Amino acid sequence: MIKMSSIISKIQKQRVSDGKTIPIFSGCDSSSYTLILVLSNLGDFDSLEYVWWLKKETDLLKTKNIAVKAIAIGNRESGKKFCQYTRFSEENLFIDSNAELHQELRLYQGLNWNLAFFSATQNAWLNLLLMCAGIGSKGTLKEVLRGYIGDKNAPSLFKENESINIKPLPMIKGSLFNIAGKNYQRPFELATLRLQNMVEVLKNWQTYVPNDKYLTQRGGTFLFNKEGELIYEYRDKGILGFAENMSNPLTFLKTLT
Repeated sequence: MIKMSSIISKIQKQRVSDGKTIPIFSGCDSSSYTLILVLSNLGDFDSLEYVWWLKKETDLLKTKNIAVKAIAIGNRESGKKFCQYTRFSEENLFIDSNAELHQELRLYQGLNWNLAFFSATQNAWLNLLLMCAGIGSKGTLKEVLRGYIGDKNAPSLFKENESINIKPLPMIKGSLFNIAGKNYQRPFELATLRLQNMVEVLKNWQTYVPNDKYLTQRGGTFLFNKEGELIYEYRDKGILGFAENMSNPLTFLKTLT
């Protein structure tokens, strides 16, 4: 087992809520487990979708007495915007503006091709687009396809009476997906959630992603028990690959006692 102090506990980062630089594990003493999410950019599909799953599984986190802390690439302004949209607690979100923790943990930096006749920003975007096409990004195309064809192994994402408003498209209700059935992730359901997130980010791009340098940086998941031992970890291998089981990203928590 790896002691938490050997990886993350000594790291201090700026907390979004008040701007204070404090240890990431601050306030976790009374929890049975501590779940550390090292997210990519705050405007990344993966960051938004992962936190959406946390909100969906709120009862599970409470039942297992799991404290959740997240560290993401951005600044305090992008952190506040992220929390406003996702309803993630500002108290539990920390900022790593230069991806220092990602580098210390040796998380996948993503595709890093540099063409001499491109600027740094242009190269970052080129690498991101190539990864979206599945180059240097394991499982991305499969995951994109899953968003459109549905997944019988995943739960439904929208409640029947839930309003889905993605301007300029007309508002729809979650019950619309019942055309394809119930009690599983229906065709286009996940793609709709991702479109909703994409529209939000594109409208506020400069806020969510103040620095294009780390567009391809991936994240990781680290779960610690009360004794500070690392009992589970997962390192992202590509875009839309933030969990070992993308059909149900938090399934690894359900076996905890």
